[in-house]
Parts: sequence; C-alpha cells; structure tokens
Amino acid sequence: MPAEPEDLPVLAALHSTPARRYLSDRPIEDDVIRQLLDAAIRGPNGGNTQRWAWIVVRDPEVKGRIAAFYREGWENSYGRHRERFLTGEEPGRALFRAGDHLAAHLEEAPVWIFPVLLGAAKSQNPRLGSSIYGAVQQLMLAARAFGIGSVLTTLYSGHEDEVRELLGLPEDALTMALIPLGYPARGRWAQPKRRPLDEVVHFERYRTS
Repeated sequence: MPAEPEDLPVLAALHSTPARRYLSDRPIEDDVIRQLLDAAIRGPNGGNTQRWAWIVVRDPEVKGRIAAFYREGWENSYGRHRERFLTGEEPGRALFRAGDHLAAHLEEAPVWIFPVLLGAAKSQNPRLGSSIYGAVQQLMLAARAFGIGSVLTTLYSGHEDEVRELLGLPEDALTMALIPLGYPARGRWAQPKRRPLDEVVHFERYRTS
C-alpha cells in the first residue's frame, strides 16, 4: 500500500521539522520521492527561470565515494575537535554526536537529493542560493509530511569537481547541497531550539542594545 502523507497544518510542519541526522536504511518508495520533488519544484526561484536540476542518488558506489568526501569535510571542520566536545568542554555535545553519526553513516540513508543550479559554477553572486534554497525547504517540509527525516548538508563541497563528474553534471553547474533522506532511526519531530524572537527581530533598524 502506497505511503500517504500526514495532513499537517502548515504552521505545525514549520515548527516541527528539525534536522534529522539519525536516519534508517528503510527504503523510500519511488512514488514518494516524486511527490517530494513535485513539492520542491513549486518553490520560489529567481524570475521563474527554473535553472535547476534535482539529482536523485541511490547508487551505493556513488554514495560511498561522496560520503568519503563528506567525512573529510566533517573531520576538517568539526571532527578534529571530537575530544573537546565529547568530554564536556564545549556546549552542543548532543548536536556534535548527531553530526558525527551522520558523517559515519551518511551512505546508509536510502535516498540522497542534490539540488543543482545550472550555469552557476562561475558565479560570484553571494545571493545565488536564493534561487533554490526555498525549494529545498519545500522538499524537506514535504518529507516531514511523509514522516521522512532530512538535513541540508554541504561538507562534501571541497570536492565539487569530483562530485560534478560523478553525477554527470555539466561543467557550468553547481551542486547547492546534499539532502540525505530517510525514515528517522531515533529522535522525534520536535520544535528546533532557537534564540528568543525578541533577540533576533528588529523593527525599522538594527539595534545594538
């Protein structure tokens, strides 16, 4: 029987879609992936040019090679501080553990999605992602409705040229993220912890005190 999405109010979904880094290897049906991507492409993009591609990756060999790039990025950025985090000298121990788990088990997520911008490889525009990240969020919210966990990751990007070749992308394309998808292996659909609204919202002008 095909999986059916939960009928979630929009605000309920927005408040209960944290990054999920503990993902099982339970398969995800093709029809469900198509529904997630159909939701994604309804997202905003500059000028409605739709200069994007969405690469669905299941091939274990491709995932294994890219996962090695990801682990290298994780170790260089975070993993080398493992002892500090795990001995309690740094805040965010649980978050570190989750990130460390994802790095070690990334290829076990049954489906990966790469959102790609065509013609973007040479761009110097710092706002480039505005043409696809809204659609990425729609993908992740649609996954939430099906009980599928996701997280936006980019730690593989030090090997962008190799990833582009593995995915068969044109030279002018740029991967904008890797979204591993999987039914959660642990954790819950909780509201992400954030700083209080009054600390980050400014009216009319930025205030310093």
